[in-house]
Amino acid sequence: METPLEPSWFSRNWKWLVPGGCLSALVVFGAFFALVLSIVFGSMKASDPYRLAMDRATGSPAVTQALGTPIKAGFFVSGNISVDGASGSADLEIPLSGPKGKGTVYVEAKKAVGQWTFSRLVFEAVETRQRFDLLEQIGDR
Repeated sequence: METPLEPSWFSRNWKWLVPGGCLSALVVFGAFFALVLSIVFGSMKASDPYRLAMDRATGSPAVTQALGTPIKAGFFVSGNISVDGASGSADLEIPLSGPKGKGTVYVEAKKAVGQWTFSRLVFEAVETRQRFDLLEQIGDR
C-alpha cells in the first residue's frame, strides 16, 4: 500500500503567504514613496531661496502680527527651483502657521552671478486673504 504524500509547505500556507507578500510589497512601496518625498522636500527646504524667504517672512512685523509667534513652516513646500551654475530661478509656495492662524509665502526669485534676488515675495493670510508685499516692507527689490 502506498502512503499518501504530505502536502507541501506552500500548499498548506498559501492563504497566509499571498496576503502577507502583498502587504509586504505595499509597505516597501510606501516606505520608498516616503523616502522620495522627504528627499525632495528636504532639498527644497535646504535651498537658498527657501531659507532667504523664511528669514524675511519670520522677520516681518506683518507676518508676526497675522500669525503670532512662533511661526512654523509647513512640510509640503510646492513649486520648483532650477539652478545651473551661477544662474537659476525659483518659484515657491511656502505654507506657514502660528498660534493666530495660517498663511502662505509666495516666492519668485532669480539667481544671477551667484546671488539670489527676489522679484516677488508676498505673504497671504489664509483667514483674511490679506496680502503683504515683504519686499516693500524691507525696502529693497
